[in-house]
Amino acid sequence: MDIIPIQYYSILYFQFLLIVVLLVYIQCFQTDLTDSDNLKSKNAFGFFLLIVITLYMGLRPIKAAFGDMIIYYYELRNYINGAPFDTKKDFLFECMKYFFANFLSPESFFFTCSFLYVFPLYWATKKLFKDYWFYCFLMLVASLSFWAYGVNGIRNGVATSMFFYAISRNKLPLKIFFILVTLMIHKSMLVPVGAYFLASNYTNVKMYFYFWLLTIPLSLALGGFWESFFLNLGFGDEKLDAYLGQFDQASEGVTLTVGFRWDFLLYSASGVFAAWYFIFKKKFNDLFYNKLVGTFLVANGFWILVIRANYSNRFAFLSWFLLGMVIIYPLLKSKFFKNQHVVIGTILIVYFAFTYLLNIIFV
Repeated sequence: MDIIPIQYYSILYFQFLLIVVLLVYIQCFQTDLTDSDNLKSKNAFGFFLLIVITLYMGLRPIKAAFGDMIIYYYELRNYINGAPFDTKKDFLFECMKYFFANFLSPESFFFTCSFLYVFPLYWATKKLFKDYWFYCFLMLVASLSFWAYGVNGIRNGVATSMFFYAISRNKLPLKIFFILVTLMIHKSMLVPVGAYFLASNYTNVKMYFYFWLLTIPLSLALGGFWESFFLNLGFGDEKLDAYLGQFDQASEGVTLTVGFRWDFLLYSASGVFAAWYFIFKKKFNDLFYNKLVGTFLVANGFWILVIRANYSNRFAFLSWFLLGMVIIYPLLKSKFFKNQHVVIGTILIVYFAFTYLLNIIFV
């Protein structure tokens, strides 16, 4: 018997986050951002949040309600029963499944996946923001798709966290190594990896904003042309064909709305506006941030082109996982406002409000 009824499992996560975000918002009015006591308390609270989310997500029951989790469970059971190694799937993630099936257990596999999903975000934000890491970490775990890609789109979630870890490294060999790890976990990461490579080599960030704006009329005017175009290029696999072509909503575990998603576009536009505001209005010049923004705009533009795809949310996640950092990064690197702590708290609560509405109120 489950301690928590399965129908309340996700709801409790968002209610917990609501309390966390509200507490942080209130405290933003009471202390200065740079106050040493504030930073010490946020560091302790952030570590508590890190452990709670990892345990809660990692020790969840194996149920069909969590979408892809049950599919991976049956694949693990096949390996336990002697099935040969599947060479057609993403190599590194398949190695993980094969190892855990033969030497440990499905439960330990899913806990490890949760660890690999949550902890690299901590390591990356700690590296990038030092004492202020908590604020970016909270933005990431409060994102619209964070929970879904920890319990449903597991492989994609782990791959995006590895990408975060990779781009936070200073040494090029280490960066390249973890980018390769990312690609061997989920081939769809070619989109953000390719976007990051482009943004690292072509540094005119203004052109990426133009590209993003251009994708909206192109998507509206040409409809399903882009889905067919990318399929006909031949770089996809069976998973891409399922996302762009065939439609099996039952395996997703959620009800999806197919069509031009203006609500999703508005959510993406929040990051585009924030980046434009800081780069061009506030003259924030940071090499890492410019690469991050370029990566987000190219990857999100790709999603806009295929926005009518059956599993549009999965393509959106290839850029959305960057959204929280795109919005909060400048505020943790430079001082722009007199009451910057209040501004950060307000952004946190508005950002999480979209997550809460779409996952709790409007489901």
